[in-house]
Amino acid sequence: MMKSSPSAAPRYYASTSAEARQGRVPAHFDQTIMWCAGTLLLIGMIMIYSASIALPDSPRYSNYAPTHFLVRHVLAITIAFAVAVVAFQIPVQGWQKLAPYLFVGATLMLILVLVPGLGKGVNGAQRWIPLGFLNLQPSEVMKLACVLYAADFTVRKQNYMLDFMRGFMPMAVAIALVGLLLLLQPDLGAFGVIVVIAMGVLFLGGINGKLFAGLSLTLIVTFCLLIWLSPWRRERIFAYLNVWEPENALGKGYQLSHSLIAFGRGEWFGVGLGGSVEKLHYLPEAHTDFILAVIGEELGFVGVSVVALLFYLLVRRAFEIGRQAIALERTFASLVAQGIGIWLGVQAFINMGVALGLLPTKGLTLPLVSYGGSAILVSLAAIAVLLRIDWESRRMMRGMKL
Repeated sequence: MMKSSPSAAPRYYASTSAEARQGRVPAHFDQTIMWCAGTLLLIGMIMIYSASIALPDSPRYSNYAPTHFLVRHVLAITIAFAVAVVAFQIPVQGWQKLAPYLFVGATLMLILVLVPGLGKGVNGAQRWIPLGFLNLQPSEVMKLACVLYAADFTVRKQNYMLDFMRGFMPMAVAIALVGLLLLLQPDLGAFGVIVVIAMGVLFLGGINGKLFAGLSLTLIVTFCLLIWLSPWRRERIFAYLNVWEPENALGKGYQLSHSLIAFGRGEWFGVGLGGSVEKLHYLPEAHTDFILAVIGEELGFVGVSVVALLFYLLVRRAFEIGRQAIALERTFASLVAQGIGIWLGVQAFINMGVALGLLPTKGLTLPLVSYGGSAILVSLAAIAVLLRIDWESRRMMRGMKL
């Protein structure tokens, strides 16, 4: 009698019966996520050092050491790893219970950042709460809180997802409140990402198709009105549409024009690591929002393609983990995994699109790569939650307890 082939079970989750009997789990996690996230972090550290090493030559940063931003970034990554370890220890069920409280807490932080004396302003934007060793940006915390809350809301309201008043309106009111607080900072970019996260999770959760289409159209019109009614946002759009006009190139389109020059200089293989000219006080925020331009100049089309590929693999794996969770009837876990994928994918797409001149300029960082303590901390916490979802799914497929 022929024995059944071991390959009949999915190899990805394969484990020995001895391990299952002993209740042990092999000490491996999702390799794709870990390698992609780790590589992006490494690229970020190298390029932040390269992009910021010349900043002390300017009067604004004259008191800074050449390694100032690198040291602070490494410190942020160290803290973020500690937070990620703690986040991984929390069961997915625990995250579901915490979701409403985290959303309320993040909303309160968005209020606190607007309080004079508590919030910190930079270049006219009031977005940070100084904590001494770290400037916390509540909008970054809200992104993860929104993923968790939208997933929890969808699970709790599953029977009402086709009903406008009970299935959508409560979530719409919550996001509208968050949007108002973000616009007061102002931070239209973060508001856009959070809206996409909420709408994406609701769509995956089974919201009525016609309702979703109508709401999407309403949101597009709303964002267009917000831009049109704001003179400085309107000027940015006009500058984006004709960036090489002398007035724009020296004004609102200055940052974008120098970003495009950086990509043009990089060509296929770049001018070499450390050889960027645009980072020498020509391209503003080269180590934060426009880090991709420095990558494009120093590492060329090949370097930018590698970064884009890593984000593609990361987002794809997040959706695969979500599909595996839903196959195991873990709806909340599935929506969280895919919500994290939407968040990282959309923000990376917007940042890359802005740097390449495909989208109007917005103040959004490149996840896991750009300089910024809050963004790194929250992004690694999200990766830890994603790994936890995958880890629990593996245990369930082996018949083990969570």
